[in-house]
Amino acid sequence: QVRLVESGGGLVQAGGSLRLSCSASGSIFSINVMGWYRQFPGKQRDLVAIVTSAGSPVYASSVKDRFTISRDNANNTVYLQMTSLKPEDSAVYYCAADIRSTIWQRESRSWGQGTKVTVSS
Repeated sequence: QVRLVESGGGLVQAGGSLRLSCSASGSIFSINVMGWYRQFPGKQRDLVAIVTSAGSPVYASSVKDRFTISRDNANNTVYLQMTSLKPEDSAVYYCAADIRSTIWQRESRSWGQGTKVTVSS
């Protein structure tokens, strides 16, 4: 059993910053990709940013140069530093991680419960 717990969402004014954190716990042998997705009301969940275990990031074009993803492999934690926030960044942000629970198992994707980010204009 794997659990992802997110924190750091909330209300911020346009132009402000927020930092999201997500920690994985439970039965973990290894974690490959960790990242963040967001979901607007009535829409599908979209990629925001992901980072490999080696630290290579990939960003959605809409957040590149404003958001920074990083991870702490020793603590199975991924962060999303969000700056220059815009009202259109308002969404529920979900943490995701591709986790292998034991050496004999394949990777499977786990999701956090989501944290709401609201950017006021």
